[in-house]
Amino acid sequence: MSGTSKTAPGKTPANGAPAPGEDQDLGAAGSQLTTAPKEETPNLPSLGVIGWARWFWRQLTSMRVALLLLLLLSLGAIPGSLIPQEGVDAMKVEEFRGKHDVLGPLYDKLGLFHVYSSVWFSAIYILLFVSLIGCIVPRTWQFVGQLRGRPPGAPRRLSRLPAYTTWRTGAEPEEVREAALKLLRKRRFRAHVVGDAVAAEKGYLREAGNLAFHVALIVMLIAFAWGQLFKYEGNKLILEGDGFSNTLTQYDDFKSGNLFDPDHDLTPFSFSLKDFHGTYEATGPNRGTPRVYEAQVTYSEGAYGDEKSKVIEVNKPLEIDGSKVYLTAHGYAPILTVKDAKGNVVMDKEATALLPLDSNVTSSGAVMVRDGYRNAKGEKEQLGFNAFFLPTYGGEGSTMLSTFPALLNPMLALSAYHGDLGVDAGFAKSIYQLDKTNLEEFKDSDGELFKKQLKIGETMTLPNGAGTVTFDGVQEWANFQVTRQPASGWALAGSVAAILGLAGSLFIQRRRVWVRAVKGDDGVTVVEMAGLGRSESAKVPEELGDLAAVLYEPTNDDDTPDSPDTHVVPAEGPEK
Repeated sequence: MSGTSKTAPGKTPANGAPAPGEDQDLGAAGSQLTTAPKEETPNLPSLGVIGWARWFWRQLTSMRVALLLLLLLSLGAIPGSLIPQEGVDAMKVEEFRGKHDVLGPLYDKLGLFHVYSSVWFSAIYILLFVSLIGCIVPRTWQFVGQLRGRPPGAPRRLSRLPAYTTWRTGAEPEEVREAALKLLRKRRFRAHVVGDAVAAEKGYLREAGNLAFHVALIVMLIAFAWGQLFKYEGNKLILEGDGFSNTLTQYDDFKSGNLFDPDHDLTPFSFSLKDFHGTYEATGPNRGTPRVYEAQVTYSEGAYGDEKSKVIEVNKPLEIDGSKVYLTAHGYAPILTVKDAKGNVVMDKEATALLPLDSNVTSSGAVMVRDGYRNAKGEKEQLGFNAFFLPTYGGEGSTMLSTFPALLNPMLALSAYHGDLGVDAGFAKSIYQLDKTNLEEFKDSDGELFKKQLKIGETMTLPNGAGTVTFDGVQEWANFQVTRQPASGWALAGSVAAILGLAGSLFIQRRRVWVRAVKGDDGVTVVEMAGLGRSESAKVPEELGDLAAVLYEPTNDDDTPDSPDTHVVPAEGPEK
């Protein structure tokens, strides 16, 4: 007699619920292949306050609502990327308001200038958080219960399952079941004998991965929220030889989270820039590319900490008690000596930092003489100079752009103004740009703006005996960014766990296998094997065929009349 083998078409739903007319125990066999909560249609006419509360809770903790909230959170983050934010750049926000009389007030009402701390964004964030927790907690307990339980017994009619095969053997039913139990456990199935069949299940890591993914999302949400609320970030430009103390007044610009307290949350430390060292590629297509870019600093932790040395490089910050000090930029500060009309020194070899404009460190800025200057008439005034600096000047007739970032042929171009700089007006002004509202130009012999190019050691004499400016040298500076992002480690761990959990839930299939062995009417043992997966996949029939082929060998001998075909193949329909 020949064995039979078949795969029935997917008339049994993936969750194991029986189709009309099928055995009710088939639904039990396919149950609990997932921990997804069952959706129940409420009896609307009888709903009361408690009923409506339960219905709302079921909707909030459903997968579709969680996905909808994730979508809304993503959409809500778009304005935060496109519209200036008060916590990032308050000056740009004010500039936007000044240019847009209609959009400015509208954005204020909608909270679009502070998206991540707005009421509507916080509401979406909190609802998503609650939805995930409400979904995970019951599924976790249900999954724990499944792990403590055992696979359900075999349905009465295994032939109705999507993957099925059968053969006849001369071995005793007990021998077949023992061999099946050993084989399935060897293949890492959880298996046990129930009645006349062996029940086995595998793929629990799929649901574990699903739960891990959702737990990781919660960890990431908490970590991101904590980081945004308590973070801080500030920038400081430091000349060689100067220092910095981590206090709010020392920063050039500073931004922080809503719950950050500068009086208590700033990490106490200080550091000094001893030397900046940079070397650059001299030839070839990468000419001017930095080869060495590092800052030598000495630092101390706390108010009375011991002084230590550290070399800060790009992407290799100085870390102090959760705060990180990054090297972000480098530039030059011309050293100038300014004398008034009587020859009195009003600026004595003072370095003024200029800001880079390109990769070759062509720089521009403003030099301001605020105090002590008197003009030829003896009147108090202030001096201002627009400065343009080239670390490597190409020579006479070349463009006013540096040809190399290192100090090979430095040149400083100055244009001169006198009057009121506006720095005493009582509100903040940029130190890198002149406010010419109350300034007058120094004129040359042609009546044009007085300007001159200087090399190191050269002096510019102002018109009408107004004084002199001497270019004494160049000092280097480095810009540092001090940041603290709490819970960043948790956010990274959550991200990794989310990826691993998602991979497990996508690539691991949860499935069950049953092996029944009973005596036939003619005294020959009939073996049936069937498999059921959470979702229809070719993997279940393939795995069942492989198990059947392995199990067939030890349960048959040479006296068996016919060798059955033990692979799983498609059939026309379910066995009648």
